[in-house]
Amino acid sequence: MADRNMQLSRKKRLSEIIEVGASEDLVSRLYDLVNSLAIVINLAASIAYTFEEARLAWGGLLVSVETVTVAFFAVDYCLRLWTSQCLHPKLPPARALLKYVFSFSGLVDLLSFLPYYLPVFFPSGTVAFRMFRVMRIFRLFRINAYYDSLNVITEVIASKRQQLMSSVFIIVILMLASSLCMYSLEHEAQPEVFSNAFSGIWWSVSTLLTVGYGDIYPITTMGKFFAICISFLGVGMVAIPTGIISAGFVDQYSRIKRISEYAHEEDINFIKVCLSREDRWAGQSIQSLGLPPGMIVAAIQREEGIIVPRGDVVLRSGDILVLGAEPAGDERRIELKEVVLRRHNPWNGQRVRDLDISRQTIIVMVKRKGKILIPRGDLRLLEGDHVVLYSQGYLRADHTVEV
Repeated sequence: MADRNMQLSRKKRLSEIIEVGASEDLVSRLYDLVNSLAIVINLAASIAYTFEEARLAWGGLLVSVETVTVAFFAVDYCLRLWTSQCLHPKLPPARALLKYVFSFSGLVDLLSFLPYYLPVFFPSGTVAFRMFRVMRIFRLFRINAYYDSLNVITEVIASKRQQLMSSVFIIVILMLASSLCMYSLEHEAQPEVFSNAFSGIWWSVSTLLTVGYGDIYPITTMGKFFAICISFLGVGMVAIPTGIISAGFVDQYSRIKRISEYAHEEDINFIKVCLSREDRWAGQSIQSLGLPPGMIVAAIQREEGIIVPRGDVVLRSGDILVLGAEPAGDERRIELKEVVLRRHNPWNGQRVRDLDISRQTIIVMVKRKGKILIPRGDLRLLEGDHVVLYSQGYLRADHTVEV
């Protein structure tokens, strides 16, 4: 059982490394950088190898670069296969593996290295396998996951997919209708040019997309008039997807700006708490803690990993809890005062209950050598203690702490 838990822990850590890493995880960020460089260098070497001058001058180096980067892609694919369970923890291991293998990223990862090694086993299919190497360019989508600015493009297209599909459908219908109409108008005048409906489709595509190659065009009066109408419609139809995507970018950046503004106005306060064996929370589940409204357990750091704080997670001694709390909504500030006890301070050596302080003064906490002490009545103050208290009176050499 212990070996299995250790293996799962290794898988989880390896999955954190090979996936998009957090900014504080230096190992994962380094792997992301190496992966991005391998993709760019591999594509650059593949493009450079198509030039005869570069092939003659650095052919051996380019082949070596391609071999090393493709081997890296193969190792990366094997690691993702091994850690696929961590990507889909709710699925059985076999289904999680199949889900990654047949996903878009899994197929791209496979085709980025498999065609390179297939000619070794099937020499007769070298030319066909070489065509599949073009799939490596889709690995650039992995770089898209590393940068939020590039992710905006994916989010915009995904959010506007219904509108884009509708506009494309309208364009296809217009192409088919215009091609059939133009074939009917021009077939008798130039049967060798508009010989079938496909010729009309080629004309409609080149006209609606405003490229106008000029290899096929109408010569009849009705055909020219119809071509003018289709040209005007083409400008408007092609502009529809452009407007949809432009509006999507504006909406997306406006939403990001609103989120950042709201986050600035309504700050959420976070603190870290380390549980010891004596803490009452140790051994309890999160749902049984009885936290007040507006306060949550945001994350649990256990050993080297981060645990999602679900309700049934049982806390252990040594866990570091990240607690989040909403603002109290009260603009009034509470000013606390911090006093450091020096050698000749009269409080040195006295218990809290014996201190000569007014009723308007309340000791909140005592910090001693980096530890927080609860100011119980029998707590004896020592030289060097940091005493945080609430007082409306004047205290010598105090520091104000605003809450």
